[in-house]
Amino acid sequence: MRALRAMTWVELKLFAREPVTVLFLLVLPLVILYVLNGVFGSQPDPTVWEGQPPVDFYTPSYVALTAATAGILSLPVHLAGYREQGVLRRFRASAIRPATLIGAHMVVAGALATAGALLLTVVSWIGYDVALPEDWLGVLLAYLVVILAFTALGGLLGLAMPTARAAQGLGVLLFFVFMMLGGAGPPKEALPTSLQHVADVVPVTHAGAMLRHPWLYSDWDVGATAVMLLILVGSVALTAWRLRHEEAR
Repeated sequence: MRALRAMTWVELKLFAREPVTVLFLLVLPLVILYVLNGVFGSQPDPTVWEGQPPVDFYTPSYVALTAATAGILSLPVHLAGYREQGVLRRFRASAIRPATLIGAHMVVAGALATAGALLLTVVSWIGYDVALPEDWLGVLLAYLVVILAFTALGGLLGLAMPTARAAQGLGVLLFFVFMMLGGAGPPKEALPTSLQHVADVVPVTHAGAMLRHPWLYSDWDVGATAVMLLILVGSVALTAWRLRHEEAR
């Protein structure tokens, strides 16, 4: 645990030296939320957005997107860069396990995503009078599962990608897919039928639903929870297998 705390502090300071990445994670969701609110207005439509006002629908959806962005865009690039530079190999020869480094990156990504989620919520509340969560505890539990799932997925992608550039390219691609088809862009009902089917398997779709239900309805989306838990458990299991496989080489 001491090694994890020390490594997390080091990685947090290194991450703070990349202001472009920090601004991307903190500011971009606000910009897109502002644009969408200007396009769609604030009046609910029973045919889209689950009958909710657009800003009430999009705010928890963008909290989910912020968590996903930290997990699949920033985290894999750093881990893949470390693999490319031989840092993980050197860690295997020291007393620090590579899993500690991955855990530190997950904590840093989770902290940054949480800061972005809080900023997004506060701005939506002050600027657009967004509905605050009906069930705060449910939202916090849902967010914990969502952030753990996406950071675990990011750790897996960081180990799987051969270079930092490859990880960045994949992350940018996934970000736009998640944004456009995961409930954070055009309403799902406005998409062609084929893209609606694709949207059904996009992780952010389920993450957004998992957050929206305690946020807006004081209930729980069991199906979305099962999907996010599957991503979390599967990512952790595959990451552990990958680390054991590389240590055995």
